[in-house]
Amino acid sequence: MNIVFDFGGVLFRWQPHEFMPRLLPHRATSEAAATALVEDFFQGYDGDWGDFDRGVCDEARTAQRIAWRTGMDLADVQKIIDAIPDELQLLPHAPVWLSKLREGGHRLFFLSNMSRPCAAQLASRHPLDTWFEDGLFSAHVGKLKPEPAMFQEAAKRFGIVPHESVFIDDFALNIKAARALGWDAIQFLSAAQCEAALKARGLL
Repeated sequence: MNIVFDFGGVLFRWQPHEFMPRLLPHRATSEAAATALVEDFFQGYDGDWGDFDRGVCDEARTAQRIAWRTGMDLADVQKIIDAIPDELQLLPHAPVWLSKLREGGHRLFFLSNMSRPCAAQLASRHPLDTWFEDGLFSAHVGKLKPEPAMFQEAAKRFGIVPHESVFIDDFALNIKAARALGWDAIQFLSAAQCEAALKARGLL
């Protein structure tokens, strides 16, 4: 079976509601303020951040755009951007799953919305070429999940067909898009829930 992983929130920690208040406590003085801060900064991973992940806007311009749009100090915006690679820590279940799945003879791939700088740092810190047969970062192809073109690009590059592939992502819109294109898809809600779903399919 072909198994295609998202990165942030699935194999790597992604908790902006935790790290943004920690990094900018003066802007997250309450739970409501912290929620608004995350929403304003990332815009649901569309808008300014979406352009950064798509690779059509560089880091400096992205920081300037977010600062201008939100009224945040440019230094605060840059502080968040600089911190993100360190926040993407490998989750404890990730190496265990990847090892077991490879041992089971499954083909492993990744499909991640990620900016060029963050993708480069992640690739420099982890043996992605060893863990995965292949993978796509959005910034390298100018496309984003949940756009159908991103999934079509992945299937073409990986040489796989959707109905023989399992896609795992934490974002509901990406799961919906994958299923509409014929992929089997698991929405990652927790390690225990996702592991149970993989076992139910006879994959783990």
